[in-house]
Amino acid sequence: QVQLVESGGGLVRAGGSLRLSCAASGLTFRTYPMGWFRQAQGKEREFVAAITWSGGSTYYADSVKGRFTISRDNAKNTVYLQMNSLKPEDTAVYYCARDSYIYSNVPHYEGTEYNYWGQGTQVTVSS
Repeated sequence: QVQLVESGGGLVRAGGSLRLSCAASGLTFRTYPMGWFRQAQGKEREFVAAITWSGGSTYYADSVKGRFTISRDNAKNTVYLQMNSLKPEDTAVYYCARDSYIYSNVPHYEGTEYNYWGQGTQVTVSS
């Protein structure tokens, strides 16, 4: 059974930090790029961050650049999103996703480029 399970969400005050984790099982993890997306209530899903299969390159939305860090541990089949200096506008459901393209070193910013998704974890930032 294919699973991507996010954890680490919660309620935090503005300026605080959270670390999201996404554990993969039932699918090939280490040879595919991974991404994080988010969807705020009433808004469309948007790209947050991506990391190549090797972890050698990372990519970020302008809105989170300098505050968020994506990383991965291929030995643990897990991808992380460290979120610092959180703002109320970061409030959303955060999803991890596996890219469709094996060994790709090209960043993909559209959700249609990803073929497996987690169920999401809620992040709420209070002002």
